[in-house]
Amino acid sequence: MTGLIVVKVGGSLELDAAGPLLDELAALPAPLVVVHGAHRQLDRLATLLGHPPRMVTSARGEVTRYTDAQTMDHFLMAYCGLVNKRLVEGLRRRGADAVGLSALDGGIAVGRRRPDLRIVDRGRARVLHDDHAGTVEEVDTSLLRLLLDSGRLPVLTPPAISREGVALNVDGDRLAAEVAVALEAERLVILMDTPGLLRDPADPTSLVERIEPAALEDHLPLARGRARVKLRAAQRAIAGGVRAVVLGDGRGERPLARCDRGGGTWVTAGGGPPR
Repeated sequence: MTGLIVVKVGGSLELDAAGPLLDELAALPAPLVVVHGAHRQLDRLATLLGHPPRMVTSARGEVTRYTDAQTMDHFLMAYCGLVNKRLVEGLRRRGADAVGLSALDGGIAVGRRRPDLRIVDRGRARVLHDDHAGTVEEVDTSLLRLLLDSGRLPVLTPPAISREGVALNVDGDRLAAEVAVALEAERLVILMDTPGLLRDPADPTSLVERIEPAALEDHLPLARGRARVKLRAAQRAIAGGVRAVVLGDGRGERPLARCDRGGGTWVTAGGGPPR
């Protein structure tokens, strides 16, 4: 879809601070799909309901959420309920014809469930069973295109759906990348709570401004925590034909305009934002 932009809104976004971003999203003239997370709200909700989040380190060294059946119930409340509908509310109040939905609706994103999660706990390998997490393997764009063709703004969130019909906790950045590839988007913007990819996470001035696609793998050692997942999502989007990916700062005033002016970390052939 020519000119399409996919914007991933990070799960650390505080809803009461989202006004400037919603102003920009509602006014954007290009066709747009918003994908969002809600991990901060999920953590709060799960704690209030007496089932606090359990974060574990996978065998690959990545910190991930163990999603048992009760956590998935809380996931649906936070992602599909609170955050999705508040974002739709805010966008519609600003004049955008926003439609909120999850990636399991209409089978938008279908994936493979990995019920056994291999983790490292205090230096020992363990296996946690009944995990409701997985990976996106297929995106059906028909429902998204129907909404876009009628002038609406899809606001999409995990979970996805497994081939067996089970809701799946999938990574929102990877979901955004797969949606961008499937819709042949021109640009994927992944908004973060940092200025972009930093050489030193403690130094906000150590921004990596440009990355050539061929050099993505070389930059992975710089990415720590969630930044590594976002860089992997950028890698997938570029490999799938998306022209440019921006890891930008979603905080403050006019975050999309700052990205347009070359802010954040740009991943694109030619080393800079397309003009």
